[in-house]
Amino acid sequence: MDRKKLVLLVGALVIAIGTALVARSMIAGAAAPQAEAAAVVEPQGPKVLVAQRALPTGTIITADAIGYQLWPEELVQDAYFLDGEADVSKLIGTVVRHAVTAGEPVTQGSLVSPGDRGFLAAALTPGMRAITVPVDAKSGVAGFVFPGDRVDMVLTQTVQGEEGAPLKTSETILRNLRILATDQATTQVTVDGKTQVRPFRTVTIEVTPTIAEKVAVAQTIGTLSLALRSLADSEHELERAIASGDLVIPDDASPEEEERLLREVVARPDDAKGTYVTGGDVSRFQRSSMPAQQRQRGGGGGGDGAAAPVRQGPSVIVTRGKVQERVTVGRAGALNSSVASGTRNAGSTVPVALSTVR
Repeated sequence: MDRKKLVLLVGALVIAIGTALVARSMIAGAAAPQAEAAAVVEPQGPKVLVAQRALPTGTIITADAIGYQLWPEELVQDAYFLDGEADVSKLIGTVVRHAVTAGEPVTQGSLVSPGDRGFLAAALTPGMRAITVPVDAKSGVAGFVFPGDRVDMVLTQTVQGEEGAPLKTSETILRNLRILATDQATTQVTVDGKTQVRPFRTVTIEVTPTIAEKVAVAQTIGTLSLALRSLADSEHELERAIASGDLVIPDDASPEEEERLLREVVARPDDAKGTYVTGGDVSRFQRSSMPAQQRQRGGGGGGDGAAAPVRQGPSVIVTRGKVQERVTVGRAGALNSSVASGTRNAGSTVPVALSTVR
């Protein structure tokens, strides 16, 4: 065979193979989208309302807690909320009556609206109780307390001592209490989209069973006032719990378990011993919590700090005619000096009498 013909034959063969490979890749590329389109089946059916995350019992529904998702039509139940038929905005603020897992449809029976029967019981955290206390415009922060806010409770009372003027005191007895309702309203009152501040006569708070007993007793002791807490205090409470060791998160805890533990600590009411103020801390003319004898010996009010303790002991009253003076027996030098002074001043005509007091 001629060499020239051989070269032409080989070239033609190479061109044919290349053309076949190019045609094959083009056919495969065109068939791939069709195969993918055939593999992806567009879900059919209406959109139902589902939980975007796990919703435990007592959870207050927010806009990011629920959303619509396509659902097979044959699995749709009458109790489901359907897109186009249900108004999600009216579900904001409702409370979960039964726990709903993430991705599970939210049914009409799993939510309870404010004002409905069982709403307050559903809003309570498991293990907690609801108790109502009377307030007025002054003790209720002038109506600036709304359901969901957190407050401290202050008890003001007058204590009648054995001697001296009555002791006026005010102390913080409870901290971090959640407001469930004001009067009988469990949501903020709005007019034309604006929150209305109005006075109320009662507030319902969420407490533990033990704290409920303390609140009931405190109402009989004196006057209760509410002190509104800042939203930033929740972070401080969390830091305090971690620093004190009250919060221990296991190493193998899941993110959901860790979030639950943190939420419980932030929402936990505190009935530990709080601060207190007496009349002496406010005004120098008011009695402080210091004993009368200690005040007479130079002690100041509570606002100036605690005075040095004074050693107490038996005392007698030294009578010089019509003048009497109380002298502590333990101060022998002072007693002898007082008697001698009285004797010198009175002479032999005025007796010095000693009568035991303590």
